[in-house]
Amino acid sequence: MKGFPSTMSIASMTGFARASGQDARFAWSFELKCVNGRALDVRCRLPPGFDALEPALRAATAEAIARGNLSVQVQVTPATGAAPVRLNRSALDALLALVRGLGPIEGVAPARLDGLLALKGVIESVEPDESEAARELRLAAMRASFAEALKGLVAARRAEGASLARLLEGALDAIETLVGRTEASAALRTETVRERLKAQVRALLEAGAPLPEERLAQELALLVVKLDVREEIDRLKVHVEAARKLIKDGGPVGRRLDFLAQEFNREANTLCSKAGDPALTAIGLELKAVIDQFREQVQNIE
Repeated sequence: MKGFPSTMSIASMTGFARASGQDARFAWSFELKCVNGRALDVRCRLPPGFDALEPALRAATAEAIARGNLSVQVQVTPATGAAPVRLNRSALDALLALVRGLGPIEGVAPARLDGLLALKGVIESVEPDESEAARELRLAAMRASFAEALKGLVAARRAEGASLARLLEGALDAIETLVGRTEASAALRTETVRERLKAQVRALLEAGAPLPEERLAQELALLVVKLDVREEIDRLKVHVEAARKLIKDGGPVGRRLDFLAQEFNREANTLCSKAGDPALTAIGLELKAVIDQFREQVQNIE
């Protein structure tokens, strides 16, 4: 959309903006409020007579925003104060005839002219004639005001998105550090794994009934898989790099970052279940806590 930044960056789904304008007859204001949403949902509240604006507002929004629940409120007032009025003489005559027909009523004061004039339909506002060209010019001016408000909303969402990006990068740094600590853990050293494996084999052999050679080989293979978390470490590293690239590339990447957050959590859960070592389990739990913080912030990304 013309007037919007061409460079991509991540954006928050929340934001607020306002813009106003006027012509010779009317003044108007647009108020835009956006919160998190699974998709783009635009709700317009337009005054009577201005419904023709809605398709253009929705189309402009779809060009600028990918996700979020957007509320668009439009207020329109006469630009020169009170609108011209006229007396509906037929309505007033009908009321006067009704009053005279009723006659005096005990306990009720006689009807006064000012009271009759205050009744709906007796005094009417007068809308001056206006050409179709003049109405089209007004709608074009109102669309321009909306575009200004929408540009402000996009800027607000991107400013908050920049703050969220810093938080996400910090969480990724923490995940990377914890993955490094996992990789360097004494529990993963070759000699440590060898000793743990020997202990497990002894336990199997001392369990009672002798195991067939084929069954023993199967049990050994399962133990090796359970003790080896290198695959989870490698996948966590890949996910960190993928998340960094998404943040750097920008655009509406919230759904993909949310998917990566789920993958982070899956690998952390597997790591904790395989750990078999208090120090490694502690790292895994700390990793899960950081991943939860990461995913919580991702929920705000467009």
